[in-house]
Amino acid sequence: MTIDSRSPQAPTDLIVRVPDTSPETVAAAADVARAAAPAWARGPAHARAAALHACAEALAAATGELTDLVVREVGKPYGEAGAEIGRGVAILRYFAQQALFPEGEVYPPADGVSLLHTRRRPHGVVGLITPWNFPVAIPLWKAAPALAFGNAVLLKPAPQSSAVALRLAELFAGALPDGVLTVLTGLGGTGEAIVDTADAVSFTGSVAAGQAVARRAVGRGIPVQCEMGGQNAAIVLPDADQAAAATAIAAAAMGYAGQKCTATSRVIVVGDPSQFTERLVAAVEALPVGDPADPATVIGPLIESRPREAIQAAVQRATAGGARLLTGARQSDRDGWFQPPTVLADVPAGDDLRSEEFFGPVCVVLPAESADAAVRVANEVRHGLVAAVYTQNLGSALTLSNQLDVGMVKVNAPTTGVDFHAPFGGEKESSYGPREQGTAARDFYTRTVTITLTP
Repeated sequence: MTIDSRSPQAPTDLIVRVPDTSPETVAAAADVARAAAPAWARGPAHARAAALHACAEALAAATGELTDLVVREVGKPYGEAGAEIGRGVAILRYFAQQALFPEGEVYPPADGVSLLHTRRRPHGVVGLITPWNFPVAIPLWKAAPALAFGNAVLLKPAPQSSAVALRLAELFAGALPDGVLTVLTGLGGTGEAIVDTADAVSFTGSVAAGQAVARRAVGRGIPVQCEMGGQNAAIVLPDADQAAAATAIAAAAMGYAGQKCTATSRVIVVGDPSQFTERLVAAVEALPVGDPADPATVIGPLIESRPREAIQAAVQRATAGGARLLTGARQSDRDGWFQPPTVLADVPAGDDLRSEEFFGPVCVVLPAESADAAVRVANEVRHGLVAAVYTQNLGSALTLSNQLDVGMVKVNAPTTGVDFHAPFGGEKESSYGPREQGTAARDFYTRTVTITLTP
């Protein structure tokens, strides 16, 4: 069986046709990786660091080519695609240096003379299952630390980003030993086979798929981390810079057609929301929609038809229940899976748009009588990835940041955008297992061994 990856802005454009890798082929690739892992792990750390630096140089040299491929395959606007390549280069360089960080600690021994210390060891073969929306950054913020600390990697990209993943592997082939990084294209069965053979698994994707991965991995007793999306809130207090908040929230909700797990889905306005809502709608309508290859475009297509259909059906249900459609009524006549940026108000309690993640350019404006009420509304969903608070009062910022049930809080900044050198992850159904990125990555991709050396 084969899988077609097509351009979302031009669905007749076939980017690549790849195999749906069978469990038997996955097992064979795992055997190769397991054979390559010991030499990679036991070699000098500076050799792994040099290899990752070489990968960074190869990626940097291919920036233009890979930017065009990301735009074509997943519809990411040109400016964002180029920035993602730059971020991938920085991630590789960062974790190349982390390979040289101290790897353990020394403790006072009970007998006063022994050397009691810890060492870090890689798991062996790590399975990585990644989404299409960040086809360079997410595979690299998983693979770079896994490789830096001595693991071999089996990477299964989302089918919609197969071409980007395969090109990354080609770029890195000259820097990494054979068998250390293998890309396995495929559907869910390929991912299941990877979970069944790897020594640790890191996943990013939907809640349903992530929970299935976690159950499967826990059943085998292997380390697992899953990042599973969000239904993120931005709280706007009365003292906020209204214009700046509207601009930031519009970009966070609609940029890249809202196809980010950190996108703003709910805008909770404390007090009378009417004035801020007008600003927000104006800011949304000012965002350029169009061909993602155009450097001016901010909002391109959705990845495929299904999320567009889901958003349109949800908007119809909400408006039938009394919601007001503030912008987004006019559908695009372009080829491809374009959905106009959509803002609604007066969405009734219990509606899916208030509680479920719609991976697209849609958000709802919700009123709150007080800051405490805004926090309750923000916390009432099953996700808990990131939230934003807009205020000029430091006390309010600190108080609300401590009350929100999320893994990350932004103050006067959009919910989107993360720093790869800081821990990334959420609460509730947004995340399972240890945090990703930064120094936290070492805790997941290695295990601790305690050693007593008695003279």
